[in-house]
Amino acid sequence: MCIVAIAWQLFDELPLVLLSNRDEFLQRPTERLHQWPDQPIYAGRDSQSGGTWLGIHQEQGADFHQQNGRWAAVLNFRDGVQAGSNERSRGELVTRFLTSNISPMAFARQLSLQDYAGFNLIVGDAAQAVIVNNRGHAPTPLYSGLHVLSNGQPEESWFKTERLRARLRQEVLPLIAENSSPGHWQQAAFNVLSDNTQAPADKLPNTGVAVEIEQILSSVYIEPVTFGSKDQKTPTYGTRTQSILTLHKDRKKDATVTAGITSRECHHDAKR
Repeated sequence: MCIVAIAWQLFDELPLVLLSNRDEFLQRPTERLHQWPDQPIYAGRDSQSGGTWLGIHQEQGADFHQQNGRWAAVLNFRDGVQAGSNERSRGELVTRFLTSNISPMAFARQLSLQDYAGFNLIVGDAAQAVIVNNRGHAPTPLYSGLHVLSNGQPEESWFKTERLRARLRQEVLPLIAENSSPGHWQQAAFNVLSDNTQAPADKLPNTGVAVEIEQILSSVYIEPVTFGSKDQKTPTYGTRTQSILTLHKDRKKDATVTAGITSRECHHDAKR
């Protein structure tokens, strides 16, 4: 997953609104959003390593779903350092949190950071959200507000993060404030997530990859592109999944909080 926006504690009925695009190689086998049969998780699934990039805790009962409000998302950290063969899957970070019972902060503090390739991890429940990475960013609670991050440090301002932030403030957050029902604002949110405008050359970050690749990766939504051999015509990489994760507080039921994910697969998703 390459970009995440989090509206945290901005709306009474929706204490969490999380938008995300997952950018990935198109041939990496992936299962769509579903209830996992072997773990209390509702998420898409990376069939290659068994983890996920975004999910919520959910148990399947005979006639109901049971939730505890836990949610998590992970992004890779782009600094030109290749992942080692002995490093654990970053998707495991999400599944470990969703199946644990400790607080978001306690979970972030007990991670063995050196076991993984570079990552940004956001873990939360209905009361607290925490961000941590293994590139020098200590576990930090999110304050109430709009947070947008990609594959650099959380406080870095990349073209794509600032463009997404601006469009959310102008086009989506006002709709949620007006009416928090999903049908009123989610299509606008998906439209914003589909922004394929690339950064001008002078606005590209320096992350250790080639400038031409940096250019391709500079948009909120990455159109299918061929990485590798110049003779290859079949796209190999792009935005594969777009998701909206929310926590909904029902004041009619003693402020009960329920989690939900709406996800859509991009048309060039090549392999399940």
